[in-house]
Amino acid sequence: MKTFSIRASEIEKKWVLIDAEGLVVGRLAALVVTRLRGKHKPSYTPHMDMGDNVIIINAAKVVLTGNKRTAKTYYRHSGHPGGIKEAKADKILDGRFPERVLEAAVRRMMPGGPLTRDQLSNLRVYGGTEHPHEAQQPEVIDVKGMNPKNSLRG
Repeated sequence: MKTFSIRASEIEKKWVLIDAEGLVVGRLAALVVTRLRGKHKPSYTPHMDMGDNVIIINAAKVVLTGNKRTAKTYYRHSGHPGGIKEAKADKILDGRFPERVLEAAVRRMMPGGPLTRDQLSNLRVYGGTEHPHEAQQPEVIDVKGMNPKNSLRG
């Protein structure tokens, strides 16, 4: 019996839409990574980009559990000596680019390398409810309905 390996011409990519309002960041990121890599498909092949195109709206309304909203720190570096910058999660979520928290969570859950960079280009995150991908007719995924722990109660 031969091992099945899908060809690039046989890959079917779908468009999916996820509303992130009230969802827990880590649980949502884990689900998005599974979709981006294509691991939810029975024909998953590790060396091929066979994941779906994922659109996330309302990224500014995601929830961090516990005291992570005030305690979690994101670091970046300018490349110059002494150029490390830090920002807390609540400043980023209330700031100009709230989608960066979710993008960082997804990026950090994926393995490094050229294939990961290609797969991350299939992720589109928007802080509000509007997105320019209506023409692709994305399938809506109800993440809250999958598991009650995906969203905070109350």
